[in-house]
Amino acid sequence: MTRVLIVDDDFMVARVHAGFVAALDGFEVVGTASSGAAALAEVARLRPDLVLLDVYLPDMTGLEVLRRLRADAVPVDVVVISAARDVESIRSARHGGVLSYLVKPFDRQTFEARLREYAALRSELAVLQEAGQADVDRLFAGARSGPRPAAPTPKGIAPETLQLVRGALRDAGEEGLSATQCSERTGLARVSARRYLEQLVTLEEAEVRQRYGTAGRPERRFTRRGGGHRAG
Repeated sequence: MTRVLIVDDDFMVARVHAGFVAALDGFEVVGTASSGAAALAEVARLRPDLVLLDVYLPDMTGLEVLRRLRADAVPVDVVVISAARDVESIRSARHGGVLSYLVKPFDRQTFEARLREYAALRSELAVLQEAGQADVDRLFAGARSGPRPAAPTPKGIAPETLQLVRGALRDAGEEGLSATQCSERTGLARVSARRYLEQLVTLEEAEVRQRYGTAGRPERRFTRRGGGHRAG
């Protein structure tokens, strides 16, 4: 089991990423941190195998966290997940030995692919006693990853938040959700929850219908359309 620490100052983004990780076989989230100092403390306390590290943190950059981990020879792998696109950040991350660099926003499939590549790399290193050049070339090729192009999203729609709403709708089952219920489950404002639910309808991942009660206005309920979803 790969033990993962998630470092992001946005609690909602951290929550979405935690859901992504938890859904993957062989991975478990052991903690989260919202600052650089907390990240360093949690790495020391929890000894995770992998840190998902944001660059923009309130007290220091994630790259400073990375430098401190390397200076202290902490045996932990790092994947950077950030909106930072400047070349200096990317260069610093590579110098710090990160295994992958994901540029926000990205889709769930890309996230899962990077973690599966990491899991395959870790598994292979665990069984190798000695590596020939072909083994080394293969392992380093598997670990190489640069920033990926951002997935296009409609204005005002954040991929991480869309995934959060998508998960809430999935968990609701056949009963579906109203905008109010979605707001309660996700922590979004009701108007935002409705906007994201309507975006899922636009993507043909959900459908909406009116449900009439005994009194008052009919309630709009959103339900998932059959099997699977497209990346948003």
